[in-house]
Amino acid sequence: MIKYRHISHAKSGGDLKYKQIKWLILFIPTLTIALWEYIRHEFLLSYISMEVGNFLSPIFVFIVTLVFLRHLFSILERMQEELRLAKAKEAARLEREKLARELHDGIAQSLFLLSVKMNKFGRKNALENDPDFEKIKQTLQHVHEDTRQAITNLKYIPQEGSFSWTESIYQFVTDLKNQHLMDVHLEWEIRENALSSKEKVELFACIKEAVMNVIKHAKTNKVWIQAKETNNGWICRVKDQGIGFTNEAVSSNKGYGLQIIKDRARDMEWEFSLKNIANETIMEIKKESK
Repeated sequence: MIKYRHISHAKSGGDLKYKQIKWLILFIPTLTIALWEYIRHEFLLSYISMEVGNFLSPIFVFIVTLVFLRHLFSILERMQEELRLAKAKEAARLEREKLARELHDGIAQSLFLLSVKMNKFGRKNALENDPDFEKIKQTLQHVHEDTRQAITNLKYIPQEGSFSWTESIYQFVTDLKNQHLMDVHLEWEIRENALSSKEKVELFACIKEAVMNVIKHAKTNKVWIQAKETNNGWICRVKDQGIGFTNEAVSSNKGYGLQIIKDRARDMEWEFSLKNIANETIMEIKKESK
C-alpha cells in the first residue's frame, strides 16, 4: 500500500509539473510580445521608429522563444521518456507477477503433489532403496527447486544500482553449503565497481546456473568459483572434478541450463567456453573490452 501511495504521489507531482510547463509554453510568447511592446512605446520610441520596431518584434520574440521554450520542450521530452520507461517497467512487473502466480498455482503445485504421490508409491512398494527410483525422486526434486527458484526470480527484480555482488555471492555460497552440502571454494578478485549493475545480475545468474548444473549432473560435491580482472576485462570460471559436460553436449543444445548460460553470455557480448582439462570440467565466461 505504501508503495502504491508513493507512486500515486509521484504521478500527481509529475502531472502538476507537466501542466505548469504547458501553461508556460502558452504564455511566454504572449508575455514576451506584451513586454516588448511596453518597453518599445515607453522607453524606445524616441530611438527606434515604428517600422524598425515592427521589424525587430518578431526577431525579439523568436530569440526569447528559442532560449526559453527549447529548454521547456526538452524538459517535457525528458518527462515523457521517464513516463514511458515507468509504464514499461510497471507492465513488465505485472507480467512477471502474473507468470509467477501461474507457475505457483500450476506447475509448482502439481510438482509438489507428484512428489507426495511418489513418496507414497515408494513406501507402498518398498522402493526407497531402489537406485532408479531414487534417481527419479532426485530429478523431480531438482525440477521442483528450479521451478521455485524461477518463481522467486520473477517476484523479486534486482534493483539496479543497489545490487551488491559481495552480499549476493556469499549468501549463495552459504545456501549451497547448508542446503546442498556442497564444498564451495570461492576466489573472487573482481572489484565491485568493475562490473555494472546489469553485468552483476547477469554474471550472478550464469554462476548460479553453472553451479546447479554441477549439482545435477557432475556427481560431485566440490565446486570452485574463481574470477579475476585482466588487462582489458575479466574472467570468471566455475569448475568441478566430476563427470561434467563435453563440448559436444553444449554444441548439441541438449543441456538446457548450459544453453541459458550461452544465451546470456551472447546477449552481454561475453565469451563462453566449456572444456575438460585432466579430470576437471571448467565453464569460463570472459569479457574483453573492445
